[in-house]
Amino acid sequence: MSSDALGQTELVVRTIAETAVENERYFGDLDAVVGDGDFGYSLARGFEKLLEGWDDIDRTDVGTFLKKCGMTIASRIGGTSGPIWGTAFMRAGVAAGDKKEISGEQVVAMLRSAIEGIKARGQSDVGDKTLLDALVPMTDTLEQQLQQGRSAAEALTAAAATARESAEATRDMVAKRGRAAYTGERSKGSVDAGAMAVAVIVDRISEVRSR
Repeated sequence: MSSDALGQTELVVRTIAETAVENERYFGDLDAVVGDGDFGYSLARGFEKLLEGWDDIDRTDVGTFLKKCGMTIASRIGGTSGPIWGTAFMRAGVAAGDKKEISGEQVVAMLRSAIEGIKARGQSDVGDKTLLDALVPMTDTLEQQLQQGRSAAEALTAAAATARESAEATRDMVAKRGRAAYTGERSKGSVDAGAMAVAVIVDRISEVRSR
């Protein structure tokens, strides 16, 4: 990441927020198959609030910015998604600290911190048919690509492809966490809404960052 770490972070967060709002119906429809269908609505309303107060978010440094975003998300997104997505942003912010420049290695560390926060908050892990089933493999690919010397754009493109493949693979899983877990075997045959949301968002970030 360039020395304009805050600017790049703002671009990524804004892309996440706008993508969540734009895909409200799609994410809701995915969730309605085995859940209560409110995932898209909850996510969109929370990120709308973030965008409404966009200019007032503390931009002292990347860490502060992400933590403030996380606090807004946690308080505004309904259901279980608020604490999970909010925790992810806050943990990433803690990992970023007051750094003015952020390397690809540090981005991976921020994602790993977010993942650990999600695991702890949601009492879930890879294989439980949640957003982790896209987020973890995506982060693994990003790290591998960067270690192999790929550019940020190349690494992100590969990570987005992994996120999409991994989200699609949740179709064969039985949900063990969230409302979908109550449906047991009936949760098989449909993709997890949270995992697909991660795939759609990372795909959009990849597009925006490659321009």
